[in-house]
Amino acid sequence: MDELRVVAHYVLESAEEVLPVFEDTNPGDPRPRAAINAAREFANGAKRTKLQRITSLDAHRAAKEATTEAARLAARAAGDAASAAYLHPIAKATQVGHILRAAASAARVGELNANDDFAVGLRLIEEARQRATPVLIDVLNRYPSAPTGKSRAAQLMTILDASLRMPRQVEGQLRHRD
Repeated sequence: MDELRVVAHYVLESAEEVLPVFEDTNPGDPRPRAAINAAREFANGAKRTKLQRITSLDAHRAAKEATTEAARLAARAAGDAASAAYLHPIAKATQVGHILRAAASAARVGELNANDDFAVGLRLIEEARQRATPVLIDVLNRYPSAPTGKSRAAQLMTILDASLRMPRQVEGQLRHRD
């Protein structure tokens, strides 16, 4: 449970950063904020309940209804924050999205806000890499690498995933040489 709280906190940081993007274009829709609040409660020590599941699903529905890519990504990040409380222990690559997709989405929102400046996204991915704790990286390494996708957000997630796994991969290669 402590590891799930670390993951939820990491995802929550990215989701909170981009929530205003959704709320600016959808001021009457409380679903992503509710998901962030549920994620925050869990990350701060509350029991995980169906509140996280329900608000996650609601935020993902809000993402599907959003009219801009940035708002869609922001709502999805909020949903991912709430769903982090229920990260599945079965080692499937799709679970990596629950850990890293919000950071990748926030990086893509940054690019969109900077007129598609990919350098902005890469800088934000580097910041997300630096925020990752050893516990988060350990949890991530229990799963296969992120699935490759065609969208820019998926590409950013793949970059973040590889950068977080790199130290362990390099360490493993050095051990094989000895």
